[in-house]
Amino acid sequence: MRKACVKRDTLETKITVSVNLDGDGCGKFDTGVPFLEHMLDQIARHGMMDLDITCDGDIHIDDHHTVEDIGITLGKAIAEAVGDKKGITRYGHAYVPLDEALSRVVVDFSGRPGLIMEVPFTQKRIGSFDTELVYEFFQGFVNHALVTLHIDCLRGHNAHHQVETVFKAFGRALRMALALDPRMAGTTPSTKGVL
Repeated sequence: MRKACVKRDTLETKITVSVNLDGDGCGKFDTGVPFLEHMLDQIARHGMMDLDITCDGDIHIDDHHTVEDIGITLGKAIAEAVGDKKGITRYGHAYVPLDEALSRVVVDFSGRPGLIMEVPFTQKRIGSFDTELVYEFFQGFVNHALVTLHIDCLRGHNAHHQVETVFKAFGRALRMALALDPRMAGTTPSTKGVL
């Protein structure tokens, strides 16, 4: 079982992330940001990984530090759980629709952090959640998981649907990329021999 537990404490947030990459898609979340918890649940369910995330953050100021730092800590936990990356598929992609919205996510466990995100949000807020924080979450994630991540919302006019298709597609792309390929057993999926 590929598992990790990472704690990250700053003056702004205190976070614990536990991940089991070979789980059943179960999630437990206590972050103080309900919409983010709904999205984290999409990653767990569609990524078929178990996630347990708690955060005590300065949400009395706003949600920014909490959302960004959870992305950072989740990235660290997944990087630790995947280890040397031997035997993984490495690349993953998914298209996910939700009613009128359609998003595509492509991930490469390349060892090189990079985020290209084209999501023309139709609203600045979903309830009290600032849609700009979606970018901050994924930027924190890629910087610490050391992945290249392309996110595109191809269509949609409901901002909730736009964000939800992104997170569902992200979960499914992770699931594909992290799957163990029996033909790659013991080898690194790179001509360099290292990722």
